[in-house]
Formats: sequence, C-alpha cells, structure tokens
Amino acid sequence: MDGILHTLDILMFAVACICLIAGFPVAFTLAGVALIFALIATFVGGSVTLGAIPSRIFGTMSNETLIAVPLFIFMGVMLERSRVAEELLETMGRLFGKMPGGLGLSVTIVGALLAASTGIVGATVVTMGLLSLPTMLRNGYSPRLACGSIAASGTLGQIIPPSIVLVFLADQLSNGYQIAQREMGNFAPEPFSVGDLFAGALIPGLALVGLYIVYQLFVAFTQPHKAPPMRDNGSAGPTMSQILHALVPPIALIIAVLGSILFGIATPTEAAAVGAVGALLLAGYRMNEQKPWPVYLAVLSLVVMLSLTSLMDLRVARSVIPTGDMIGIWAAGISCAVLAYGLLVSLYRVFAKDVLVPVMRSTTQITCMVFVILIGATFFSLIFRDLGGEELVRDALTGMPGGAMGAVIAVMLVMFVLGFFLDFLEIVFVVVPLVAPILLQLEMPNGEPMSPAWLGVMMAVNLQTSFLTPPFGFALFYLRGVAPPTVKTSDIYLGIIPFVLIQVLMLVILWYLPDLATWLPKVIYG
Repeated sequence: MDGILHTLDILMFAVACICLIAGFPVAFTLAGVALIFALIATFVGGSVTLGAIPSRIFGTMSNETLIAVPLFIFMGVMLERSRVAEELLETMGRLFGKMPGGLGLSVTIVGALLAASTGIVGATVVTMGLLSLPTMLRNGYSPRLACGSIAASGTLGQIIPPSIVLVFLADQLSNGYQIAQREMGNFAPEPFSVGDLFAGALIPGLALVGLYIVYQLFVAFTQPHKAPPMRDNGSAGPTMSQILHALVPPIALIIAVLGSILFGIATPTEAAAVGAVGALLLAGYRMNEQKPWPVYLAVLSLVVMLSLTSLMDLRVARSVIPTGDMIGIWAAGISCAVLAYGLLVSLYRVFAKDVLVPVMRSTTQITCMVFVILIGATFFSLIFRDLGGEELVRDALTGMPGGAMGAVIAVMLVMFVLGFFLDFLEIVFVVVPLVAPILLQLEMPNGEPMSPAWLGVMMAVNLQTSFLTPPFGFALFYLRGVAPPTVKTSDIYLGIIPFVLIQVLMLVILWYLPDLATWLPKVIYG
C-alpha cells in the first residue's frame, strides 16, 4: 500500500507540472489534480483527510499577515496610475543622460525606487518599456542592453521590500520554521515574521541594484557604442526643484512603509495600510497640484499619528508628561479628522479623473487571482502530504550528497528550472511548503543553524529569474508587448542573459556571505 501511495504522490506532482506547462489555469489545476488523486487514493484503500480542507482554507483566509497583500497591490496600482514612474524616468534620464551609460543607470535607479514603492513587475516593465526604450534606442543604445536593463530593473520588485513575493514567502517560511523547530524539539521557537524577511532582503536587494549598475558602467566604458551619452537636443538638465518634486514623494512613501516595519512602529499589515493611504494621497496631490494643502495637512497628520503610535509603545508620554495621555488622545483625534478630510478630497479627485474605479477593479482582480491560487495550492499540499510526499521529499533532500549544501543547491536548481515554466506564485505555494521544514533543520554554509531569512532571500533572488527566463518569463512578455517593431524578440531574450547571470552571481555571494541576509534582522529584532 505504501508503495502505491508513494507512486501516486510522484505521479501527482508530475501531472500537476504537465498541466501547468500546458497552460491550464493554475488554481483549478492544483485543486483539480489534488482531488482526482485523493479519489484514486481512496479507491485503492489509502487515507486522505479531505475533511481538513475547509479549516485549512478558513485559516488561510483569516491570516492577518496576508491582509497586507491587497493593500500593497492597491498601493502599487494607484502609484502606477498617478504617473509617478513617468516623472521619475523623465527626471532621472535628464539628470544622468549626458554621461556614458546614463540612460541605463536612470532605468536601474528608477526600477529600484518603483520596486520599493509599487512592487508590481508588470506595471513597472510596461511603463519603463513605453517611456525609456524608445529614448534609449533613439540615442544609439544597443537593443539588447536596453531591453535587458528594462526587463531586469522591472523585476527588482520581487526582492526589494516591501514586496508581495516576500510577504507570501515569509508566510510559508514561518509555517515551515515552526514545523522544523517542533521536529527538533523546540516547542517555543522565536516567531519568524514578514518584517524579518523584509530586513533580510534589503541589503541583498540593494547589492543587486549595485551589480546591475556596475555591469552597465562596464559596458558603457568598454563598448561605448552600446551605451552612448544622450544626444544634445538643447534641453537643460533638471532643476533642483524638479528633482525634489520627482524623488521626495516616492522616497517618503518608502520610508513611511518600510521604516515603520523595520523600526517596529507598525506591523506589515498596518504598514501596508499606511502605504495604501499614502499612495491615495499622492495620487490626489498629482491630480490637482494647484490646491495641495488638503494633502499636505493629511500627510502631516499621518506623520503625527505614526509618531504617537511610537511614543505610546515606548510609554514616553506617560513617564515624562503627567497629562501625556490626554494630549495624545486629543492630538490623535484631530489628526484622524484632518487625515479623513485629506482622504475624502483625494478620493474625489481620483474619482473625478476616472482613476479610482480602474484601480479598484485591478486590485480586486489581482487579489482574487492570488488567493484562488493560494486555495488551490492548499488543496494540493494537503493531499500531497497525505500521500506521503513530505517523507519522499525529506528522504530525497537528506540523502543528497554534500549534506546541507547538496540539499540547498538541489532545491535552488529545481526552483530555477521550474521558473522557466511556472509563475512565482505556483513555486512559492507548492514547492516552499514541501522543502522549507526539511531545509530549516539543516545548517548554513558558515555552520550556523539555517536562518529562514537567509533561505527566504536565496529563494526570492532565485524566483526573480522566473520573470526573466524564457519561454514563459512574464517580464519578457510585457516588454515584447510594448517594444517597437524594430526590436526583435531575440534582442529581448539575449539581452537578459547577462542580468540572469548577475542574479546567479548574487546567489553565490549570498551562499558565501550569509551575513548579508542575516545581519540586519539580528540588529533590528535581536
């Protein structure tokens, strides 16, 4: 009987991969294959706990951490519609364009800023493809370098926090970490949170941006015909006020969202709400810059509320000022009223400009797609475990030559290959729950216990390649859809090869320097 069930779990995984590669809808494929094999297992006399599925789904949908997902999606879509990216690209292009490789640098810098403020790969790649690619080609850039720079920079939203990928990875790794610690005899482990993974991914994400820039400068100075300076068309560089106008709003939003998480002022879900509110205020400001005061006052009130939250957590007001509680209550009440007024004004402006309804529709569609896939993956992982798949995966990983090193390399290779055919969501929801409890019982290359932050960052960098690798790299599809007819598909595919190799190099660096991912979480969270 065990032999038949082990055969079924291997066959189940293979059938699911074949159906996904064939193009069947992901959520229905995962759930449908799971149910079919559950019926087969029941028919041959196996035991499958279908009764646990409703409670698992309820637990998934009531997970407070995942509430951050629709809020981050709303934040990204609203910023994309408020033309923040367009202004950033135009300003950075004028700022760096006169130096060799300057346009490529501006694309990378803007990609990093948009990654930290929107995190939506499709919107970033399409926007930069529409605005930057024609300009780069007009100024004599190599089509391959231009396409590679835009596609790679657009995928930085997968690794630079706050990122939806990191939210889902942290959720799955947290579950795996708890299981691993229990199996190791630790029944009260320190919790692993989204904030830990955000902190772990920050330095590697910025390091990846630095590697992109080094490569672009290397090409610009060794092969200047591929990345020449912008041709002089008589336009002056941006003024300081234009630079500040383009840079300050997105940077302030990044600091508000990411800073509130890293410094413990807000949970990731609360910070996502701050980001959604900030994106709405920024959009309202951009819709009518002649009357900015409602938005300015709302932003000031938001800062006051975040500061009050921090003060109350530290109990500074109670210990320093005897009437601090009442002052805080009155300040919070006034701030809430001012913030509500600013939000109503911003809502009216974005609604009047026909922006609010499309943003809400896109947010709903993307959120529904993500959670339906998550429910399908819950079906799949539960049935796969009942068929003995977890023991199969454990035996395979622990039996790898090279011990922990061989197991981690094997998982990284599997995820890299699956990235050729599957989206990051399928890999996160199907592969990570199976391998994380086993890997997190092993050691890192430096001999320390496996850190979920390090493993999560390794997986995130690896998953980033799934957007760039043919035949189903979504960033390539997005760029192909907006690229001029003169750009060949082969230019796009060949242009991303150096950037994929840079990402592989980043994995090697993380392997030998795990402190890049573990140092900041230790400093912040102890």
